[in-house]
Amino acid sequence: MIEEGGKRGKTMAEKRQLFMEMRAQNFDVIRLSTYRTACKLRFVQKRCNLHLVDVWNMIEAFRDNGLNTLDHNTEINVSRLETIISSIYYQLNKRLPTTHQISVEQSISLLLNFMVAAYDSEGHGKLTVFSVKAMLATMCGGKIVDKLRYVFSQISDSNGMMTFSKFDQFLREVLKLPTAVFEGPSFGYTEHSLRTCFPQQKKITLNMFLDALMADPPPQCLVWLPLMHRLANVENVFHPVECSYCRSESMMGFRYRCQQCHNYQLCQDCFWRGHASGPHSNQHQMKEHSSWKSPAKKLSHAITESPRTLCFQSNQRDPWTWHTLCKYPRPIAYPSTSCLTELPQTPRGGGCTCDFSGSHVNEHSLQVRRRSHVAYAISRTPKDGSVSPYIQLRMGLLSFYGNNWPTETARDEEGYR
Repeated sequence: MIEEGGKRGKTMAEKRQLFMEMRAQNFDVIRLSTYRTACKLRFVQKRCNLHLVDVWNMIEAFRDNGLNTLDHNTEINVSRLETIISSIYYQLNKRLPTTHQISVEQSISLLLNFMVAAYDSEGHGKLTVFSVKAMLATMCGGKIVDKLRYVFSQISDSNGMMTFSKFDQFLREVLKLPTAVFEGPSFGYTEHSLRTCFPQQKKITLNMFLDALMADPPPQCLVWLPLMHRLANVENVFHPVECSYCRSESMMGFRYRCQQCHNYQLCQDCFWRGHASGPHSNQHQMKEHSSWKSPAKKLSHAITESPRTLCFQSNQRDPWTWHTLCKYPRPIAYPSTSCLTELPQTPRGGGCTCDFSGSHVNEHSLQVRRRSHVAYAISRTPKDGSVSPYIQLRMGLLSFYGNNWPTETARDEEGYR
């Protein structure tokens, strides 16, 4: 009796282990249900090591275990489910290097208990084949488009058209995942779930299916699914930007920039928790950034675009136009940019007697002057990465002249400064 009670207690502890660890992450403080749900499911995915199993390896595991030959409504018991999960993790360890091996027994226990809690809440001890396929194909690693292609293959008929009843069944199964992490009130299955994905009852092909589920924004009931994949893609993205609330010198993951407050940026932890300071408000529109572009890259883009842009936007009434500032013609023709042919062929305010293409101009000194102009432009770049029109103009001139940048004496003679 004592031994049976101890085993029963150990089993209950194993069933609750994943949920206790998830609760310790304090995801419930995230104010937006979409991010909260995606973070919880991403935690389950990583804790069960499902992120290491690609969707194609998962499909192969289905085939090896004979699930492709079974009807979707066929029920399998927990012992067979454990065999399927075991084969997935043992095959995974064979593909991983010896230094990155996972604990197979622990992964099997965590995933098995989570699947039973999510899909066998009534305790029958059985799950349908379609439930197993839908859950594992959704929670494994890989690209979302590959997962949706596999899902479509399971819910389409022989003519390649989606069967609405099967898609409704898929929604019932996949929306049990948010319910399992206590987000059922926000993303649980309802009678209107199918209508939110496809309002009009018409023939749905694969491309239409992908367009609908990968739209921006996606269907409301599945909005957490692409976000979970975006979370996986930005976990190691580094932003060398200071958070305007917590004053952290850098960010990892998502970066959020206010569209109303100047240079107001938040890390993902502060944004998810609704933190705000100064004139910023949670009602302001925020733009989500999943990558960081350095000021040097922005300057490079400005160098490429500024000559063309300045030519097309030239205004004779404006003293700061391209024609006014460019007093020196470029010695080498630029056939790819037609607007440069409109530049005057002789300097304004008198001709320049300096031959910039002559051999008396030392090549090394030209390179030194070019590097000094680049360094000066980068030093004048603000931390937020914005590039002033003056810097764009300076770098545009530098790109326009190349190594034929006028000497200091020539620029002084023409009043360039």
